[in-house]
Amino acid sequence: MIGLTIFLACSAQAQFFFAHDPGIRRGPAGAGDNLATLTAGQKAFFEAGRDAFLEAEGIGDGLGPRFNLDSCAGCHAQPATGGTSPAVNPQVGIATAFGAKNVVPSFIRSDGPVREARFKFKPDGTRDGGVHALFVISGRVDETGNASTCTIQQEDFGAQVARHNVIFRIPTATFGLGLVEAIPDATILANRAANSATKATLGIFGQPQRLLPTGDPNRNGNDGTIARFGWKAQNKSLLLFSGEAYNVEQGISNELFTQEREEACQFKTVPNNITDVDAATGAATISDMEKFAFFMRFLAPPEPSATTPGGAASITRGKALFVAIGCALCHTPMLRTGNSPVAALNDQPVNLYSDLLLHNMGPGLADDIVQGQADGDEFRTAPLWGLGQRIFLLHDGRTTDLLEAIFAHKSIRNLKYRSSEANGVVGRFRSLGDAQKQDLLNFLRSL
Repeated sequence: MIGLTIFLACSAQAQFFFAHDPGIRRGPAGAGDNLATLTAGQKAFFEAGRDAFLEAEGIGDGLGPRFNLDSCAGCHAQPATGGTSPAVNPQVGIATAFGAKNVVPSFIRSDGPVREARFKFKPDGTRDGGVHALFVISGRVDETGNASTCTIQQEDFGAQVARHNVIFRIPTATFGLGLVEAIPDATILANRAANSATKATLGIFGQPQRLLPTGDPNRNGNDGTIARFGWKAQNKSLLLFSGEAYNVEQGISNELFTQEREEACQFKTVPNNITDVDAATGAATISDMEKFAFFMRFLAPPEPSATTPGGAASITRGKALFVAIGCALCHTPMLRTGNSPVAALNDQPVNLYSDLLLHNMGPGLADDIVQGQADGDEFRTAPLWGLGQRIFLLHDGRTTDLLEAIFAHKSIRNLKYRSSEANGVVGRFRSLGDAQKQDLLNFLRSL
């Protein structure tokens, strides 16, 4: 009788097994250090960049008058400095730090992701799309300065949320971005052309993001080469990425973005941060914006696990399924760098699991934000390296569950947006057995 009971219990457990996200991979971060083959000089620039990345800015440094956080590392912290949003959101604490008088918006929670807010449209109905910083420095008195006389007010995020005019973005990881920056345009285009018949059958196309001059504020055109950083590949280079984030996220003007976004409550000369031509060393000479770029450029890519979660055999099967059902048609497992002046970046494999192209993802993921050639339903294929240790998923951090994130890639067209290019592949994933789904999920969390 006991044996029969055990048999029935085991049979029921097997019968009702469902694939599930194994969750954040525990253990060593396997990320946050520099590329192993840097020269001594390059490592000095990396370390100077890391120090600047970690530094918290204050009133006297030029923080604000509007800002989202006071440091790069606060946003990019998981699982190590340079990563993505941490488990505990520092934006909640910074709202009222040092006497600041901010109210925490409804979409910011201590257990939720770090977020920036963009408004879809301006009051006159024309497109907006820009970042609207969450906090102001009014009332803040820190060790670097005094903004007690500043009367600038927070935007009314409650009203914008009620009008469904706000979308969110969470921080992207910066690991291995020097390798991504060094991938030639020709490599991206050749990969786009590869397996074209299979892609067409599944409705997968994709286009490169080429930002051309538009005349819009904080929208920089370039020479027509392929941009590749940010959720919509809106930034061409790490230097541009750094300069824009310094000004938009922390409110600190610099040599790329020389004017303040808002010229009230200024407690430091403008631009706030520039090259120090009288510094004693090269690494001390460069501005913070350049230091951030060097830090990201020389950051090593994240290290995958060969055995966790689920064991080596499961991960190997999942990797094969990832290719077989078509995930790899957009999430390209490997591209290669070109002829770089930095030996550590020269002719190197880049195991990023992205084609760096824009794809339309359907109305379910559409954010209604147009950036360059990216329409409101288009996003750059998110690199999957480091996915095993990411907490919050998708561009807005709406879920922590990998299965939910996969299913969110599928949505049917509506009157405004096309069907997602991922529909066919998600359909193939759904048709897998639970054991196969689990192998694929284990593989993704091994990255």
